Amino acid sequence: MGPQAIVFDMDGTLTDTEEIWDVVRRGLAADAGLAWPDGSTQAMMGMSTMEWARHLVEVVGLPYEPQEAARRTIEGMAGAYRRGIHVLPGAVEAVRRMGERYPIAIASSSPRLLIDTGIEVMGLADVVTVSVSTEEVERGKPAPDGYLRACELLGVDPAQCVAVEDATNGIKSALAAGMAVVAVPPHFHPPAAELLARTTVLETLDELTHELVEGLVA
Repeated sequence: MGPQAIVFDMDGTLTDTEEIWDVVRRGLAADAGLAWPDGSTQAMMGMSTMEWARHLVEVVGLPYEPQEAARRTIEGMAGAYRRGIHVLPGAVEAVRRMGERYPIAIASSSPRLLIDTGIEVMGLADVVTVSVSTEEVERGKPAPDGYLRACELLGVDPAQCVAVEDATNGIKSALAAGMAVVAVPPHFHPPAAELLARTTVLETLDELTHELVEGLVA
C-alpha cells in the first residue's frame, strides 16, 4: 500500500526560482519607473501566466498589454535558466527516490517552456511521467485545477496521492484537490502557521521518505 502517485510543485520546491521571478518582475517595474506594491510578490505566487501578467498590468502598473508583460517576464526567466537553475538540496534525489515506487508528476504554475527546461536541466525526464502547467487548465493555484489534471492524466485518485509544495497558493491548491500535502516552506515568504498545520512540514526534501508518504494515505 501507499500513495498512488507523488505530485511535485517545481518553483520553490525543486528549484530555487521564486526569488528570480521576483527579481525579474521588480526589474520590469523599476524600468518603467514604478514602485513595487506591497503584497504583489505573495499575490503572484502560484498564479497562472495570464493571471500574474494581468496583475503586473492592473496592480503593478506596467505600461504593456498582459501578453507583452508575460513575454518580457518569461524571456527574463529563460535567460536565468540558461545561466543555470539553482536546484534545491536533495530535490533530484527526492524525485528519484519517490520514483522508485510511485508514478511522478509535476504540477507547476510555470509556463510549459520553463517546466520542460527545468525537467531537462535537472535530468529528470526519465522519471517524470506527467507534467502540467496551470496555463493548460482553467484556473491557476490556489484553485485545484492543476493538481486535479495531473492526477487525471496519471489515472489516479487525488485523495490517494501526495503533493509536495512550498508556497501558500500551492498548498491551498493541493488541499483543495483533496490531496495529502507535504510542505517544505521557504524562508522567503513562508506560508502562515495555520495553513502549515494542515500539512506535514519538512525542513528539506532529504526527509521525504517512502515511510513518510505511505503513512499519509494509509
